[in-house]
Amino acid sequence: MKNCFLDLRILIGLLIAHILLFFTFQDETIFWYIFSGSVLVLIVYAMFQEDVDDEASFFQYLFLGALSGFLLYFLFWLGFQVIEIFHLPYDKSINRLYNWFAPTLFWQYLALVLIAAPGEELFWRGFIQKRLMKYFRPKTSILTASLLYATVHIYSGSFLLVFAALISGNVWGTLYYWKKSMPLVIVSHIIFDLMLFIVMPLR
Repeated sequence: MKNCFLDLRILIGLLIAHILLFFTFQDETIFWYIFSGSVLVLIVYAMFQEDVDDEASFFQYLFLGALSGFLLYFLFWLGFQVIEIFHLPYDKSINRLYNWFAPTLFWQYLALVLIAAPGEELFWRGFIQKRLMKYFRPKTSILTASLLYATVHIYSGSFLLVFAALISGNVWGTLYYWKKSMPLVIVSHIIFDLMLFIVMPLR
């Protein structure tokens, strides 16, 4: 455990992620420009640190990725129904998140699918979680990586976004540990994002 806290690769990676995401969430008008660039930087950093795992077959990662993406979206959809049924004070927060972060231009949708989803998985699961596995048990590594993933969303000022990152991070982290397949979690993340932002937005 002591070596984990002295692992400069993890510490430098987390420092870079926090600095980049801090600036990313500062201005709504340029969010997608800064976010896309930030994720590209994280991709480059992660690719120099760890090899990419791909132990699932094409059909397996496509099927399980799509299925898990739909199921995760359904979980969030159920949570939204609870908010509406019990008139919980989160409707405005959800609308604010969509108004701020939802893609609106064609290139932003491309960035969502080709940069954001793959990049977040490569960095948080393919690098951070995989590196933590050298020091902790699987469950601890998954939870820790998910907590770290959630912390960079604090700069958005939204508790809901932090909580959503924590939940989704645990799901994708578990999938990654289970199948050792980066394409699988990337497909899952893409399907989830497409459902959330394009097919059935929660607003």
